[in-house]
This record gives sequence, structure tokens and C-alpha cells, in this order.
Amino acid sequence: MTIELGLMLAGMLMIGFLAQWLAWRVKLPAILFLLLAGILLGPVTGLVNPDKLLGSLLFPVVSLAVALILFEGSLSLRFHELPGIGHVVRGLVSYGAVTALLLLALAAHIVAGLSWSIALLFGALACVTGPTVIAPMLRTVRPNARIGNTLRWEGIVIDPLGALFAVLIYEAIVSRQEGHTIGIFLATIGCGIVIGALAAFVMAFLLRRQMIPEYLQNFAVLASVLLAFSLSNVITHESGLLAVTIMGIALGNARGVHIDDILDFKENLTTVLVSVLFILLAARLHWPLPPGMLGAGLALFVIAQLVVRPISVALSSLGSGLNWRERALIGWIAPRGIVAASVSALFALRLNALGVAGGDALVPLVFTLIIGTVVLQSATARPLALWLKVAEPEPRGVLIFGSDHVARTIGTALAEAGFRVVLADDDWNQIRKARMDGLTTFYGNPASTHAERNLDLTGIGRLLAMSTHRERNSLACVHYRQEFGRQKIYRLRNLSPQENTDRAALPGSLLAPPLFDEQMTHSRFAEMLDQGWRVKSTKLSTTFDWPHFIEQYGSHTVLMFGVDERGALQVASTKRVLEPKAGWTVIALVCSTPAAAIA
Repeated sequence: MTIELGLMLAGMLMIGFLAQWLAWRVKLPAILFLLLAGILLGPVTGLVNPDKLLGSLLFPVVSLAVALILFEGSLSLRFHELPGIGHVVRGLVSYGAVTALLLLALAAHIVAGLSWSIALLFGALACVTGPTVIAPMLRTVRPNARIGNTLRWEGIVIDPLGALFAVLIYEAIVSRQEGHTIGIFLATIGCGIVIGALAAFVMAFLLRRQMIPEYLQNFAVLASVLLAFSLSNVITHESGLLAVTIMGIALGNARGVHIDDILDFKENLTTVLVSVLFILLAARLHWPLPPGMLGAGLALFVIAQLVVRPISVALSSLGSGLNWRERALIGWIAPRGIVAASVSALFALRLNALGVAGGDALVPLVFTLIIGTVVLQSATARPLALWLKVAEPEPRGVLIFGSDHVARTIGTALAEAGFRVVLADDDWNQIRKARMDGLTTFYGNPASTHAERNLDLTGIGRLLAMSTHRERNSLACVHYRQEFGRQKIYRLRNLSPQENTDRAALPGSLLAPPLFDEQMTHSRFAEMLDQGWRVKSTKLSTTFDWPHFIEQYGSHTVLMFGVDERGALQVASTKRVLEPKAGWTVIALVCSTPAAAIA
């Protein structure tokens, strides 16, 4: 049995990884592939039976995993950002969310025959979108900045708030089922708030005063979250989820506490937990569904997609600057994700144990809504955005970190080739010169929090780090590796290979492929420009190909970029030697006179 359990868990981890990888490849939310994998392993083939596999451990495992997922989601909510997110987002996460909750509850009560208490719980779970499903969809849809920012911020903010709504309604149902008075219900809520706030205060105190070494901080937070969840449940039954939600919100807004590393760790841990958890939960689905449940789920999906979401967006966007095309796309995109699936499964387990009528309907209804919204919106959102003319073009543009003469010269050449170019730097004098040259600029460090909120990356798909600050270049490469992908990050060396000794070398994890060739550095490029070299852009043909270009401008010519027949930018680096063909436009650094050549 031990071998079987270990093999099953290891197999689910690998299947979860493959589902996440496939989602990354096709740019769809991973939850879709995880749920489909669970359905294939459970109801379809019968290979995995979670109740038999884990036995009495199933409920504790699911409970602790959901607690960590809720904590990670609530940790990202920043109160200071709420005033700046705009009228529409504030409406979507407040009265818009309440409207959606009530309409979905009404639909569930009428269509699925759920009691009002279970219907309200379904409404709270089904009104929540989240960043884990919104982000990959936006990468595929590529709407304009106003739509993208609205949907992204809605997912970030409503994720913890929706979980809080659901937990409060769940606590009310449990208190009523167990015959608790209003006083006991309020005590349960109060205990969750106090335990969560106290745990956040203690952890913030320890982190702020550096009383926990950095390599143990993630461990300490993980242990404190699980302890707060379990302790709160022991003191007052079923208050643990509220405790970890409050703890995440309080710790995320504590002053003087740096939680970036903690948040990264929690995101990585959540990816693992979500992968295994969703496979387990989907494997518990019974197929075929109970009579009428599939029809009710599909009907609720149609109502949520075509009625509830448009009404919620229409109310929330009254008086805003969005046009009807932008409102229409926002009203179409609302995929459900992690919170809805994981919390509904946990609540269903507990409600079934308490004998609450209708609790077993939560999971199939919520999962039907999740699969329906993700599949339909992933398939139709991009064509709809194009038809509404609110989609951005392919991310062909370039973000350049640096604004000195070298960066401005390269930026100008790329802009003249038809690419969107943004120069980012915190050197005001150089930024001012770039603006005088007609280039789009951003004043500030592109790897800063300020840039995350204010740097418009619409249409940008690459980073060229070529400032005079070597360490900042490396920081920008690491920062934008997740945004653009490792293969779209490049740097211009600040030290030559001969100078880059073991004492001066940076770790490989901080580096990106060097631009152009093995000998090119920032100072060498600047020196060549000072000696009269210039950037030349030429379209090759069958009669004037790359060898002819080299013959005309000399063997010292430095090939920098190529624009292929499809208009895609090809970057020359030490990791990739370009072979320009007829039909390409080459952008190269050429010697004006033979005497100016640098050996």
C-alpha cells in the first residue's frame, strides 16, 4: 500500500507538471488541463480513487492545501493600490461582485433547485476570477492596456475578497446546521479574525527586526500559516480559513516587511499544491453526474456568461471612460479558477459530512462553470477582441534599458525599422536627450515597483539591457525573464571576456546572452560610434545578398539585427549567429571609412 501510495502521488506530480507545461506551451490556463487530467484518471478510467488512496487523510490534506492557496492569494492584496485601480475595478470588486453573487445565487436556486444558503455559497464561489486564469488568457488575447489592466486588477483584488465572502457564508451555514446561535457564529468570525491578525502581527514583528534568517523565513511563514489554520479550527470550529485569509491580507499590508521572496516561495508552492489538488478533486467527480446536474450546470454557465457578467460590468462601468467595445470584451472575459474549484471541493466535503442537503451539488456545478468559461473564452476572446478592434498587435516591440548614445542609436534604428521601442532609464539627462530624438521613454528603473504600475509594455516582447550599470542590467534580465521568456532577454556586455575573471563574473543565473558578437562591449560600441561608425539598414535581395553587403562595407561589419520576410525581429547574439537571406532587412554597424575600423 505504501509503494502504491508513493507511486500514485509521484505520478500525479508528474502529470501535474505536464499539464502545467502544456498550458504554458498553448498559453491557456493550467486549471483546464489539470481538471481534464483528473477527470481522465478518475471518472473515465478509474485509475485514481482519492477516497481509497488517502482515506482519512483526504480531508486534512485538502484543508491544509486550500489554506495555503487562500493565504497566497490574500497576501497579494495591497490596500494602498485600491484607490489607484480605477472606477471600473472598484465597481467590479464591490457592488459589481455583490450583484454577480446575488444573480448567480438566484439562478442556482431556480435552475438547480439549491436551497438559498447553498445557492448563496455557490454565488460567492462562482463570482470570483483570479490572476492564475486571467494572466495566461490575457497573454493570448492581448487586449488594449485599459482592458488588460482592468481585468488583471479585478482578478488580483477579487481573489481574496471573494474567498472572504465564501468563507463568511460557509461559516453561517455551518453554524445554522450545528444549531449554533448568532453569538457563536460571531465568535467564530471573531476568532478567525483575531488569530489571523495576531499571527500576522507576530510574523511581521519577527521579519521586520530580522529575527529570522532569510533562508528560514519561508519555512517560518509556511509553519505559521498552517499553525494559525489548525489552532483557529481547534478554538472555534471551521474558523481556520478565515484566519489564514485575514493573516495574508494583514501580512501583505504590514509596513517595513519585505515579502517578495515569501510571495515567490508561496507561488511556487501553490503551483505544486494546485497541480496535485485539482487532479485529486477532479478524480472524485462521479460520472455520469447525478440526474439533471449536467443540464443545470450548463444552464448556469450560460446564465453566468451571457446575463450575469454583462450586467455586472454594465453597472460597474457606468460613468467610466470605457467605450462600448471595451465594455463588451470585459463583459465576455471572466474565467473562474483556483479559489472556486479548491474552496468548493473543501466546502462540499465538510457539508456532506454535516449532512447539509445540496452540498454534493457544489462541485459539479462549479467545475462545469470553470471548464465552460475557460474553454469558451479561451477559444473566442481573441477573435472577439480583433472583431471589436480592441486587440493589440503581436508583441514585436523592444524595451531597452539604457538611454545613452549607444542605446539611443540602437533604439532609433529599431524604431525606423517599424518596431515599437521604449527606452527606460533613471538618468534624466539621457532620457531627455532620447525624448528630443523622438523616442518613447520611461523615466525610472524598469525593474522597480513603480515600473510595474506605470511602464506600458503593450506590444513589447523583448528586453535589451544595455545600460552602463552591469548589476542593474542583470537585475533587469532576471526581472523580465518571467515576463518575456528567457529566449527574449539580451544584454550588452560591460566587461570584455578577458576582463570578466572569476572575481568579477556574475552568476550564470543572472546573465542573458550577450548581444552581437564575442568581442562587443558597451565601451567598444561607444568607441566605434565616436570613430565614425554608423548603423546601416539595408534590405537584401537575390542580386545584393549578405556576402555582397560584407564585400561593400568590410569584414569588420557587426551584424546586430535582421528583420525576416514575416517582419519578425531576429537578434544577433553569442548564442545565435544570424544567416541573413534574400528578403531580409539587416541592421548592422558599418565602418564609414576603412581607416575607422577597429581591430
